Amino acid sequence: MTLTLTRPAPELIAERAREIHETWLGDPEMSAVLDGCAKYSSDWDDFYGGPLISRYSVARDAEHLLADALKVMALKSAVYEATGDELAAEIPVPVPVDVTCHALCAQITALSRIQQRTGHPFVHSTVNEHINNTPWRSGDYTHQAYRAAFGPVAERYWIDADEAERRRGILDAKYESIGVTDRGQTSAIGFAPAL
Repeated sequence: MTLTLTRPAPELIAERAREIHETWLGDPEMSAVLDGCAKYSSDWDDFYGGPLISRYSVARDAEHLLADALKVMALKSAVYEATGDELAAEIPVPVPVDVTCHALCAQITALSRIQQRTGHPFVHSTVNEHINNTPWRSGDYTHQAYRAAFGPVAERYWIDADEAERRRGILDAKYESIGVTDRGQTSAIGFAPAL
């Protein structure tokens, strides 16, 4: 199913996203949220997000991924503010950054306080990701808005959909060799009972 979504011009969203991003960064709790996410990176387990990054290390890459995730969340908040449409706000995001958005959103208690103090919601809906199901592509709406708001993307993390799928195919073969299939959703690994 193809959806036609109406979103404001990327330049308009970019201006508002910068303001929202600065407001969030100015909140007294935000640095603790970002630091906490980076320190508890062992909870970021995933099969097809971070591992899509060549020679990935969550210890090395967390800081940049979290910075990008917060910027993407500001873009989503700006689209939501302009449209009131949660589906339109679920803009396409490259997989490694999207997975990091999930890690950031897991800080729900602190983020709830930040939302309340700043008046800017954190808009992220996995349900709507699957309804919209449009992968991130270089040059798309998200890319244009991000570039206008924050400058160029880091190509290490902003992996185009076609390249992400190619890398997923490589991961599929490696995981299958140890009994993990269906993109990490199925395991044929039998564990012997503990003695």
